[in-house]
Amino acid sequence: MDNIKKYIDENKGRFLEELFGLIRIPSISSLSENKPDMIRAAEYWKKTILDAGADKAEVMPTEGNPIVYGEKIIEPKLPTVLVYAHYDVMPVDPIDLWKSKPFEPEVRDGRIWARGANDDKGQSFIHAKAFELMVKTNTLPCNVKFMIEGEEEIGSSSLTKWCAVHKDMLKADIILVSDTSMIDKDTPSITTGLRGLAYMEVEVTGPNQDLHSGLFGGAVANPINILAKLIASLHDENNHITIPGFYDDVQEVDAAERAEMAKAPFDLNKYKKALDIDEVHGEKGYTTIEHTGIRPTLDVNGIWGGYTAEGSKTVLPSKAFAKISMRLVPNQDHKKIAKLFQDHFNAIAPKYVKVKVNAHHGGQGYVAPTNTTGYRAASQALLEVFGKKPIPFRSGGSIPIISTFESILGIKSILLGFGLESDAIHSPNENFSVDLFYKGIEVVPRFFKYFAEYNKK
Repeated sequence: MDNIKKYIDENKGRFLEELFGLIRIPSISSLSENKPDMIRAAEYWKKTILDAGADKAEVMPTEGNPIVYGEKIIEPKLPTVLVYAHYDVMPVDPIDLWKSKPFEPEVRDGRIWARGANDDKGQSFIHAKAFELMVKTNTLPCNVKFMIEGEEEIGSSSLTKWCAVHKDMLKADIILVSDTSMIDKDTPSITTGLRGLAYMEVEVTGPNQDLHSGLFGGAVANPINILAKLIASLHDENNHITIPGFYDDVQEVDAAERAEMAKAPFDLNKYKKALDIDEVHGEKGYTTIEHTGIRPTLDVNGIWGGYTAEGSKTVLPSKAFAKISMRLVPNQDHKKIAKLFQDHFNAIAPKYVKVKVNAHHGGQGYVAPTNTTGYRAASQALLEVFGKKPIPFRSGGSIPIISTFESILGIKSILLGFGLESDAIHSPNENFSVDLFYKGIEVVPRFFKYFAEYNKK
């Protein structure tokens, strides 16, 4: 398949510049002021798909941000691959920690630095350019459909209904997704498991207004103090989550699978050094890889209240808030977990404060089989490009819509990611390897080739 490398080599600069055009659009789905940017990003994707050779592409409205749908049907009897991606990105705060402007992509040390460089603009653009390559070199072996959404970072709330309405239009043999990571830059992997998610917000109210901390301190409960105690009580000394019923549906991974997971290359000292920590921390009885792959978690994502501006202001605050996410393993139902959290938090709150608990969004975990033609095609494609057979890997991250695809569309997904844990997604200085961007474009046409061969009808 020499034509693949030849086409990439001839178009490398253009590929990057077109990706940068997408990255420069600040499509932050969680901020209402960026709503016009969501439209711009969707239109950019529409043009990209059409320019690459799609028969049609359109920006389709939803109750939230629009979805871009495109397709190229070369022969209805051939297999069809549905490519899923998202054009929305996370906020950039804290902005002062960025070494360059988050929406002005730069290439430094062989990496693209920008918000969305990896998640998911860089990874999704791999598919746009691989599709273009196959069309322009007349090597596209099966049908392609694109579904690019703008709400993945806020729970894909509009996509579920949209998929149900357009189920017939989305018929395919497999869904191909690049929104996950490899074990390391030299060790290809295929993500076979994702954790689910239940995302909550809590509000603790004490007095009906902020009070003078000297005149009222010690006599009236401080909501921040109380919230801190409530949060601390959600884990025991073994970092085990204390919510009653939380582990009822957790499937214990057997010793054989844990032994297979342990074969993945992992350097604990390198891991700690990269994060500048002295020790790792997690649930007792499990390794670091197992903590992020097969065990559920509960983490505070943000906490605020009182006076936080420059200087001092001695107040006893009226309210305190926290955002809390729980990563769930397959078989844990996110709605059930959200209810368990809500009931428990209300039950442990002392009478001298009032609490309010809201569920923001969530989704189920996902486990993908390794005996499908899609997995075999991905494995062979990675082997040819990287020279190594990929390792099946359970990710600690969540893509809640993946399990929804299977329940609504009845289609399995292949999670073919090219990111690295060091890419700082969701954080300042997000980045993505230029080399892995190009290697991804090499892998995808090979996936299509083998998927078509393995699914001849």
